[in-house]
Amino acid sequence: GILSVSLFWPDLQNVVHPNYPMNYPKFTQADKEAYDRDGYVIKRGFFSPEEVELLYGTAVNDDVMSKKSYDLNDQKGFRTKLALWYTLGDDVYGNYSRCARMYDAVEMILGGAPAHFHSKLMQKEPKVGGAWEWHQDYGYWYKNGFLYPDMLSVMVALTKATVANGCLQVIKGSHKMNRIEHGFAGEQVGTDQERVDAVLKQQELVYVELEPGDTLFFHCNVLHRSEMNTSDNARWSLISAYNLASNKPIKDENPSCYTPLERLPDSAIRDAGAKGIAETADVLSKETDKTLK
Repeated sequence: GILSVSLFWPDLQNVVHPNYPMNYPKFTQADKEAYDRDGYVIKRGFFSPEEVELLYGTAVNDDVMSKKSYDLNDQKGFRTKLALWYTLGDDVYGNYSRCARMYDAVEMILGGAPAHFHSKLMQKEPKVGGAWEWHQDYGYWYKNGFLYPDMLSVMVALTKATVANGCLQVIKGSHKMNRIEHGFAGEQVGTDQERVDAVLKQQELVYVELEPGDTLFFHCNVLHRSEMNTSDNARWSLISAYNLASNKPIKDENPSCYTPLERLPDSAIRDAGAKGIAETADVLSKETDKTLK
């Protein structure tokens, strides 16, 4: 995967960025209204180029992350690589997930104290990066015992996301359908295609093309998918999933998913530097992923 990265990343511990913005982007009431109406909202430039450099550069050079990533095959046998972890560490990934602008946005969307369910690094490599079938995140998370869909995902683009490299597709307003039954599609969990076809006759299909640092907030019941990466460019992103802290699951899940999140200053990403995930981090494996059973 590292060979496919088009940029050379220097010793990031020694990179100094004197021009970090003092006024970080804010999630507004208008953003919340768009999210409630459409099931998603895009915040352009939510993370600065310098922050993306730290996040992406750290991920590319992170040996622990590389070792603990695993593949999931789509229906055609193409694979997408991911690494998923629960507990937030004192590192650049943990700090981005709970920096003030992220915390405040998630708190506004959920209407209460947020908790961190999990985060993952998605690595869709050139020519071989597989598709993700139509699904709702709550189609997975329902199996984890969450009673209510008071949950969302936040995806930060680390590289450009385009139609050619398999950007996310969402069906606008589909979160209002509530949860749909899910089965397996390859090694992934996919939803009832008959219902997808029906809603596509009524609602708009949106290709979520993003620049690095652009951030997508989307409801756990919004239908989404992505095509395989047919381009020469990798598509990498970080996705953090959040839960309303009071929405405690009825099954045994990591306590982070109902522990109120600590709010860090927006400078926490810069302050972490290029510190990557710890060897002892509770990173999921294909064997321990309950939603694949």
